[in-house]
Amino acid sequence: MTGSITQVAYLGPRGTFSELVTRKRFGRTIEHVPIPGIYEVFEYVRAHRNAVGIVPIENSSGGTIYETIDCLVEPRRPLVMLEELSLKVRLALLGHRGGKIQTLYSHFAPMQHCDPWIRQNLPRVERKEVVSTALAAETAAKNPHAAALGMKHAAKRYGLDVLEFPVQPEVPNLTQFVCIGHRQHAPERADKTSLIVTLQNRPGSLCEFLEVLRDHQVNMTRLLSRHIVGQPKSYVFFIDIEGSPSTDPVNHALLRARRVAESLRIAGAYPVRKPYLS
Repeated sequence: MTGSITQVAYLGPRGTFSELVTRKRFGRTIEHVPIPGIYEVFEYVRAHRNAVGIVPIENSSGGTIYETIDCLVEPRRPLVMLEELSLKVRLALLGHRGGKIQTLYSHFAPMQHCDPWIRQNLPRVERKEVVSTALAAETAAKNPHAAALGMKHAAKRYGLDVLEFPVQPEVPNLTQFVCIGHRQHAPERADKTSLIVTLQNRPGSLCEFLEVLRDHQVNMTRLLSRHIVGQPKSYVFFIDIEGSPSTDPVNHALLRARRVAESLRIAGAYPVRKPYLS
C-alpha cells in the first residue's frame, strides 16, 4: 500500500478473528478501531481518508459474506480492495468448566463448520447465531449453562474456560478477508483483480463476457451475482480474476471486456498475502 495510513477499522468487537488478522497484518504501529458491523466499517473508512478497513469476505465452511460483497458493489463513494488476507481458523469451545451446556452461541460460519461435532458431542444444545464470535463469548460469559465457539484467546478476555481446542480440526477452515480503502492507498503490485460488471439483459451476454477471459487465458476465481436495488430483474456481477491490469493478458482482456459489458469497474487490483494461523 502507498500513502499515509493512520487507522485500521475492523469488524469488532475486540476478540474477533478480524481483530486477530488486523494485529497480524498491521501490528501495533497504527490505531486499531473496532466497529460493530461490516457496513459500518465501510462508512468509517469512507469518512476517514487515512483509514483502511478489514472485513471478512468468505469462509470455506460458511460461504460468501454477502454483506461485504454488497458494500463493494455499491456505486456510492466506492472504496477499493487493497489486499486479500486469510486466516487458518482454529476454533475453541469456550464455557464454564463443570457446567452443563444448554445453549451454544457463535457466528453462523463456525456453527456450520462445527455442525458434525456439535451433533455428536452436544446433540441437545440450543444453537443461537450472533453477529461475531466475540459477542458469542461475551454472551456465554453471562450464563453458567452457555458456551461459545470462537477464538481461543477470547477465553481470558471474557473469563471463560477452554473446554475443547481445536474443534473439528480435521476439516480445513479458511476465512478470507479484504483490506479496503481509498485509491490513494492502492498497492503497486497485484496478484488478483476484482471487477464489478453489468451486462445487457439478452441471451448469451454473460457467456460472451466470460469468453473474453477464456480467449486471453485469464483465470476467473470468483463469480457472484447480486440484484441491483431499485431495478427488478437486473443484476450486477462481482468477478475475481488472477493477474494485474498492468500485465498484457489482463490488460487486453479488460479492453475487450469493456466493449462487451454495459459497465465495468475495477474494484481493486491487489496482492494476496499468505494465510495467517489463528
